[in-house]
Amino acid sequence: MCLFMRMTSFGMEILQVSILLLIILQICLEMGHFGKFWLLWSLDGELVGAIWLFTVVYTGGVIPQLWRPISAIGSFDLPTYDIEITPFLGKLLDGKSHKLSFSVTNALNVWYIDANLHLWLDCKSSKTKGKLLHHSIAPLNVSSVIDVEGLNGAYVTKATRSISSTGWIKSSYGTITTKSTQDLSYRNSMVIAKDGNLQIVNQKIHFDDRVHSKMPGFNLKPKKSLKRFVFNIYSDYINQGNGTSLTVSNFTLGFNEKKFKDKVRNLQKGNGFMVVKDNLVVNGVGNTQQIYKYDGFKSCYYRNVSNSNYTILYDEIGYTCSRRAKHHLDYSP
Repeated sequence: MCLFMRMTSFGMEILQVSILLLIILQICLEMGHFGKFWLLWSLDGELVGAIWLFTVVYTGGVIPQLWRPISAIGSFDLPTYDIEITPFLGKLLDGKSHKLSFSVTNALNVWYIDANLHLWLDCKSSKTKGKLLHHSIAPLNVSSVIDVEGLNGAYVTKATRSISSTGWIKSSYGTITTKSTQDLSYRNSMVIAKDGNLQIVNQKIHFDDRVHSKMPGFNLKPKKSLKRFVFNIYSDYINQGNGTSLTVSNFTLGFNEKKFKDKVRNLQKGNGFMVVKDNLVVNGVGNTQQIYKYDGFKSCYYRNVSNSNYTILYDEIGYTCSRRAKHHLDYSP
């Protein structure tokens, strides 16, 4: 685990970068760890699923003025994730004890996690049988490009991972074969300039989860879950002398998700500044806008809210699916 990972929960920003921290950063990038928080699911010690976690910025991240009163996405209600384990039912139903475990890697030394196991019972069958037919895990593919000169540098890390599992179960509906696939990709770029006083972070995470089931005589419609996470930060620290500093920042944070017939888009953008004198905040303003849009099979919901200087400027809510509500943001994270 990288030594500075505790800082990443507050915006992945590195202020006042020292030579030692740059060395640590370079080592972590070469190891492929920077900014990639994995949630790993295992069955009896064998990996069965993986998720890259959505970046959550807490209320001290970037500059505090941005998050009053609008808080960052997920900061009060952490995102949840699904992993399909149906292909492994045959192994779980062999009458033996098994261990399902999960963990977060490359992250903080303290990370609170919980899980629910969802089971659907076959009331018309006295016993369910099954077998795992295929399980493959492509090696984690990580590449890093680093260009460092003094306290300045550019860093790009890319990673991909894929997991595929196939199994069958015999139930009252017949023999059902289920194939689950996960394709994940990650890209994080970071620029440090002005001797560590300017930081630019651009991060994108893509998910493609698919579950395909088939029975004798016909195929069931595949279930798809497509996700895209975006996180961008620009932060410029300016020393104004006499113990006074100015920090100017802007950010973009959001996600798109398409699952079955439902679509969810949630995007935040903001900018602001903060003046610090003798380690005390003496001035600062934050402006943040958030747009949330849910297009469901039977219902829709839209909300557009904006704040500036601790005050809500407007808060628009809609439930109409027939037309797209107007907004002021580029709505494609």
